Amino acid sequence: MPATRRAFLGAAWLPALSAATGKAILPDRPRFFVAALTMVDRRGRFDDAANKDYLTYLREGGAEGVLVLGTTGEFSSFSCRERRQILESFLRHKGALPAMCQIGAPNLPDVLELLQHATSSGAESVLALPPFYFKNPSVDGLAAFYRPVLEAARIPVLLYNIPQLSGVAIAPELLRRLSDQPGLAGIKDSFSKEEVLLALIHDFPKLKIMTGVTRNIAAGLRAGSAGAITGNGSVFLRETAAIFEAFRKGGDVLGAQERFNCAAAALSGYDGIPAMKFALSRLGLRESYCRPPFTELSTDQKVKLAAALDRVRS
Repeated sequence: MPATRRAFLGAAWLPALSAATGKAILPDRPRFFVAALTMVDRRGRFDDAANKDYLTYLREGGAEGVLVLGTTGEFSSFSCRERRQILESFLRHKGALPAMCQIGAPNLPDVLELLQHATSSGAESVLALPPFYFKNPSVDGLAAFYRPVLEAARIPVLLYNIPQLSGVAIAPELLRRLSDQPGLAGIKDSFSKEEVLLALIHDFPKLKIMTGVTRNIAAGLRAGSAGAITGNGSVFLRETAAIFEAFRKGGDVLGAQERFNCAAAALSGYDGIPAMKFALSRLGLRESYCRPPFTELSTDQKVKLAAALDRVRS
């Protein structure tokens, strides 16, 4: 049977299928994915045991999916071989959490290799950065890069808009150019202001529009987004999950968003990934370390951040 957009979306975004009917047991709905940290020991090696504990923490804390090796997962600090091993660890330990894998690389052969591995290993969907290093490529060039990926895809592909780091924006014109590709499931937007996110949701109703900008979660949900993929969701699981719960129950979504904003302010002023990894140790998990160019927080920074986090939790 030829792949269709409906088939692609159903495979990754609905939690279960009835063997008898092939229909989804539960309706589709916006979801809260954590952009996962990558657990690293003091020697800079991936820590499988710590990853297992981390995934248990995410499942029990209210996460509804996990993104492996995104920006928060320090993907660019690992080789392709290591990235394959890390994904396999997540898939072993994720339990019922849907797993999305970020497959971006500056060159097409690596992207296709990582796509094939993610598919064969059992990831439900992938997220794909544009080619980085060369800045300001044309829309024609980006379409030429993405088309082979989308044509090869057997699981849903979301494009990843984070130009403040990649140096390459995913513009609406590119989405229109690629709209004929059934593998294109949506976009993770980790850059835009609220009004731009809402315009994407309005202009591309067939695509899953997910935000990575935490202050946009409530506005996106109210406008029909597919949810959020957030890095600091690891630290603020309860607060992020509460926004989604309020939305589903018809509660005070804006109030839940404001409570999240106040809690998340505790991380302001720190290098994000080392700060989040330290924060997890305050929640009872083994402390994870980072690979260069990140460095560990200073003792003074840890003392101040610990106090801020304790105030949030009190």
